[in-house]
Amino acid sequence: MKIKIGLLVLIIMLLGLFIGAKVYADDSFLVYKADLQKQDLKLYWKNNKDENFGSIQNLKLWIEKNKMTLKFAMNGGMYKKDNSPQGLYIEKQKVLVALDTLKASGNFYLKPNGVFYLTTKRIAGICKTEDFRNDGKIEYATQSGPMLVIDGKIHPDFTKGSSNLNIRNGVGILPDGKVVFVLSKKEINFYDFASYFKSLGCNNALYLDGFVSRAYAPSENWIQTDGNFGVLFAITEKKNN
Repeated sequence: MKIKIGLLVLIIMLLGLFIGAKVYADDSFLVYKADLQKQDLKLYWKNNKDENFGSIQNLKLWIEKNKMTLKFAMNGGMYKKDNSPQGLYIEKQKVLVALDTLKASGNFYLKPNGVFYLTTKRIAGICKTEDFRNDGKIEYATQSGPMLVIDGKIHPDFTKGSSNLNIRNGVGILPDGKVVFVLSKKEINFYDFASYFKSLGCNNALYLDGFVSRAYAPSENWIQTDGNFGVLFAITEKKNN
């Protein structure tokens, strides 16, 4: 038995060398899969007093005040110093911030960057910024960058073995249409982070943010409610009275 286990470990290590990426165990990541046909996923930025939620804790308190339960939350796309969304932000079919097509430096502008969107029919998608079209049926959207996986391929500018390590979070679309959110529990480079999404079967995946990343997933025994963000992803349920 020990020989078989040792051989299996060796095969995994060789596979990692072959694909040029480190092999990370599943416990290196917080993974949350959302079924949009059963769960109410939305994007949040401000409350009804036009105040930024900012933190998951503030959003949680507001949700509970409105007789709902927070089941999951994670910081969304990148944001500016005033906590306004960096790039496109659509909420309830209203474009609150326009698409950003500028050329500049930084992770957000590492082309291709992209857009996560959710339609009025509860279908999620991720596409390159230049491919995004608002047909009036986009209920929620957030722009971020860079893309991690593009049509099944890892972003061409990512480097195998890069020493650019950080805590990172991102979002992808699984083959069955479910949305998968991933937060690295350990520092990781872009290439390996993208490789993990690809290993899950994601044809497209989008980077959300870096060391500031936080997530709230009590079902996965992961509770982080601090931080100071722009847009937040959240899944809620109505409380049973």
